[in-house]
Amino acid sequence: MPHNLGERAPMIGRTYEELISDALRAAVVGWDFSWLTGRVDRGCLPWDYLSLARDELPQVTSLLDVDTGGGELLASLAPLPAAIATEPYPPNLPVATARLAPLGVDVRAGSGSTLPVGDGEVTLVLNRHGLLDPAQTARVLAPHGVLLTQQVGSRNDLEFNDALDVPPPVPPDARTLASTVAGLEDVGMVIDNAREDYPVARFFDVGAVVFQLRSVPWQVPGFDAESSGEHLRSLDAHIRRTGSFDVTSHRFLVRAHKKGLS
Repeated sequence: MPHNLGERAPMIGRTYEELISDALRAAVVGWDFSWLTGRVDRGCLPWDYLSLARDELPQVTSLLDVDTGGGELLASLAPLPAAIATEPYPPNLPVATARLAPLGVDVRAGSGSTLPVGDGEVTLVLNRHGLLDPAQTARVLAPHGVLLTQQVGSRNDLEFNDALDVPPPVPPDARTLASTVAGLEDVGMVIDNAREDYPVARFFDVGAVVFQLRSVPWQVPGFDAESSGEHLRSLDAHIRRTGSFDVTSHRFLVRAHKKGLS
């Protein structure tokens, strides 16, 4: 039986048009998915990235948070050592700065592929769902510095693509735990922990599907609710008939460290 039935009760009697309209009006800001509360049940991972990140802090003197979004996760780790946060999406920069600057974080515009950080400048790199460039990561880490990353694999949420009859954004084997570990080892990083999992997320109304696809536009590039109307109506009918639309997420975790000076 679907979870959060009480929280979802207001959605049960709403029309397709109402659900779509609300999802299109909802603000997409940073990595704030609170609009989906009660509308999605995300399967649990066998690890807790936030707790693992917090456990690293006592051992580090400086950190970098890559692709910080609106700074939500990094702010939740306060108090922080000397910290830098980078973000490539211009609309997120003022959101992240407003949240993180009062905590002493230096927020910088920049992509994970060209990090605006000096060589060996940080002792911890946090990267949750951001672009992971092994060479750039190794460059900015000091000797013995640590990378802790949780990544979205390329087999993620492919049911969305199937339902909308569009190809996956990248080949299914383009970004996996194995390929990421190999890339990090190629630049001399030492792997301390590596895990992969495929939790199932259950979407309880078609509006939640639309909001999700607006929030992660790389899943279905060029997604448009109007032109996808026929497929979305089919999804709506499926959810009303079965209770949810289930998608398989793809996540992997890597902790690695940079070798010391020889």
